This record gives sequence, C-alpha cells and structure tokens, in this order.
Amino acid sequence: MMLATFLQAAVGAAFGNAGIALGAAIAVVGAAMGLGRIGQSAMESIARQPQAAGDIRSSMILIGAFMEGVSLLAVIVCLLALYAK
Repeated sequence: MMLATFLQAAVGAAFGNAGIALGAAIAVVGAAMGLGRIGQSAMESIARQPQAAGDIRSSMILIGAFMEGVSLLAVIVCLLALYAK
C-alpha cells in the first residue's frame, strides 16, 4: 500500500494519472506474484508431508485472503487518489 502511494506521489507528479495507474498495477502484480509463491510453497510442503495437507491448505487460504485484501486496499487508495484531484 505504501509503495503504491509512494509511486503515485513520485511518478504522478511527472505523468499525472499514469502514475496512479502504475501504482495500482504494481500492487496487483505484486499480490499475484505472492499468491503464486504461496501456492508453490504449499504444494511442495504437501508433497513432503502429505499428512499435514489440511493445516497447510488452511494456512495458504488464510494468507492468500490477507494478501488479496491488502492489494484491494492499495487499488482503492490509488482510485481515491485519482478521483480526489
């Protein structure tokens, strides 16, 4: 979230609305990459310890939900910055 706000302030001064869009895009791409890493690590963990699959899966879903919430908040902050002008 702070990265998107920082990019909006730094790039937004030079490029206007493109800086806001760039901040939102970076927040969403970062969340997507993080979710991919979570899925990869969870599948590797389940392959190593199949008996712990339920715990690993529930932790993966919880962390993924938190990450999606943070990325949505970053996009909302960028949209508020766009329409607050």
